[in-house]
Amino acid sequence: MADLLNLLTDVEGVAVGHSTDLALGSGVTAVVFDEPAITSCTVLGGAPGGRDTALLDPAMTIGAVDALVLSGGSAFGLDAAGGVQAGLREIGRGLKVGDALVPIVPQAILFDLINGGNKDWGLHSPYRDMGYAAFKAANKGQFALGTIGVGTGATTATVKGGLGSASAVSSQGYRIAAIVAVNALGSATIGDGPHFWAAPFEQKDEFGGLGMPQVVDSRLRLKGTNITATTIGVVVTDAQLTKAEAHRLSICAHDGFARALLPTHLPLDGDTVFAASTGKHPRDDMPGFMELCHLAAIVMARAIARGVYEAAALPVEGGQAAWQDRFAKPAI
Repeated sequence: MADLLNLLTDVEGVAVGHSTDLALGSGVTAVVFDEPAITSCTVLGGAPGGRDTALLDPAMTIGAVDALVLSGGSAFGLDAAGGVQAGLREIGRGLKVGDALVPIVPQAILFDLINGGNKDWGLHSPYRDMGYAAFKAANKGQFALGTIGVGTGATTATVKGGLGSASAVSSQGYRIAAIVAVNALGSATIGDGPHFWAAPFEQKDEFGGLGMPQVVDSRLRLKGTNITATTIGVVVTDAQLTKAEAHRLSICAHDGFARALLPTHLPLDGDTVFAASTGKHPRDDMPGFMELCHLAAIVMARAIARGVYEAAALPVEGGQAAWQDRFAKPAI
């Protein structure tokens, strides 16, 4: 078995690409599948924004997607899926409907419009072009975390948010991984300190190895009460799943939000999780699926903490300080 990168690309047949604009304070991340992947999603936040999420309901006809898009820009960012569609159509990908090819590209967006970046883009938003750039940049190896792609403009109640990812392997050898943009109304860190709510699930000091504090401060911390936020993510496995099973996996991945963010799924969050199966390995047993559901929550929680841990402050006046700015130990 090849060495794991602790990234979404540990799942065979999955590529990830970013488009980042630090001046804009926003970005786009594309998850591109080699072959259409069985996909569903669950929205548990009260203020979501998405494109083609309804077709992922298990009762709907379309079963597989070509790519998934996570974007900043709030509703303006929904243009990004059009850019990814353009890239897929360019290479002959898409659902064949008569003589037409229609790439299936669901999307979720987060709110990053008032983070200090320059949003004066004129008549048309830049997100369609950014979506196309993210598609063109997609690769199957290492990719950066933190203030990049959809995580560029992300913030939380306490420190800068960002893009995170993590992976695991089940006891039966199935791979499962998550990617997530942490833009929560709540906090991934405990109280005013450096510790992460996801600490019990950490692997190999991937977000600092600090463990839990002696005293847990669970008081409510919010970055605002009249602002929308949203944490959005994708969990992918190489185990064969039905669309209904993918839907259940997306629900279980939301449990990772609850383990890594306090609070989460608020009325002004738009928390959305896509779950996809590349179907590379046959599976029809319930115990194996339940283990994947268990791991979906854990890889999502770890990815959330990594996204915050790896983030850097935006180079704008008044930009939110990053975890590394506040808590990283100085080099010796």
